[in-house]
Amino acid sequence: MVIHFVIFLIALFVLIVAARFFTKAAEELGKWLSFPSFVIGIFIVGIGTSLPELISGVLSVSRGVSEIVPGNIIGANISNLLLVTGFAVALSRKPISLGSMYIYIDLHFLLGSFFMFYIIAYDGLITWQEAIMGILVFIVYSFYLIKGGTQSETPDEKQKIPFPVKSAIILVLAAVGIYFGAEYTVQAIQGIARGLQVPESIVALTVLSVGTTLPELAVNITAIKQGKAEMAIGNILGSCIFNTLVIPSTASLIGVIKVPKELLSFSLPVMAGTGLLFYLLTQDKRISVWEGLMFVMIYVLFIIKIAMP
Repeated sequence: MVIHFVIFLIALFVLIVAARFFTKAAEELGKWLSFPSFVIGIFIVGIGTSLPELISGVLSVSRGVSEIVPGNIIGANISNLLLVTGFAVALSRKPISLGSMYIYIDLHFLLGSFFMFYIIAYDGLITWQEAIMGILVFIVYSFYLIKGGTQSETPDEKQKIPFPVKSAIILVLAAVGIYFGAEYTVQAIQGIARGLQVPESIVALTVLSVGTTLPELAVNITAIKQGKAEMAIGNILGSCIFNTLVIPSTASLIGVIKVPKELLSFSLPVMAGTGLLFYLLTQDKRISVWEGLMFVMIYVLFIIKIAMP
C-alpha cells in the first residue's frame, strides 16, 4: 500500500502543477483572443482550477470506479466552503467584505446546484439524462456572468498581441500532464482503498478532495496577498458551482455514476448543510475571522467523523 500512496502523491502533484500551467497558458491565449478580463478571471481561472476534479472524474467512470466521482465532488465542495474559505479569512486577518452583487448571484446558484445534485444523487445512481440538466444550468449561469461582466468593464484600447506560441505549447503539454496525473491518481486510489479496506468513495471524499482543492487554495492566497479577498471567495463559489453542475454531467456521458450509501447517509447531507450555512452566514455581506475559524473546525470535525470506524 505504501507504493500506492507514493504514486498517489506524485500523480496528484503532477496533476496540480499541470493544471496550474494549463491555467496560466490559457490566460495568455485568452488575452490574445481579446477576452474581457472578467471572463478570463471567472471562467479560465475558475475552470482551470477545477480540471483535476473533472479529468479524474471522467477517468474514474471509464475505469469502472464511478464511486470516486460523487466522493470527490462532495468532498471538494465541503473542503472549498469550509477549509479553503476558513484559511482565506485567517490569512486576510480581517473580515472579508462581500459587497459585489455577483457574489449574491453566485450564492443563489450555489444553493441551486447543491439542490440539483441532491435530487439526482439521492437514489444512488446518476444518469446522463438527469445530469445533463447541470450543463444547461451552468450555461445560464455563464451567460448571466459574461453579460454582466462585459457590461461592467471599462473599454480599453485593444493592442495587437503576437500569438503566444510558448503558451500554446505549454497548454498542450499541460493537458497531457493533467491526463496522466489523473490516470495514475485514480489507479493509486484503487490501490489505497484495497490496502485500507475502505471504499474508493471515502478515499476520494477525504484525501483526493483535499488534494484537488489545492489549486483553489493557491489562487486564493495570491488574490488575498493582492488585496482581492472578495475575488478569492468568488473563485471558491465558482469552483463549487462548476464541480456540482459540470463534472457529474460530463462524467455521466461515459457511464452511470454510482453514489454509495456511505455518501448518501452522511456526506451528502453535510454538503447540503454546508451550502445553507455558508449562505446564511454571508447575508450580512461579510465573513468574519471568527466565522472562518468556525468553518475550519467544522471541517476538522467532518474529517474525524469520516475517519471513525
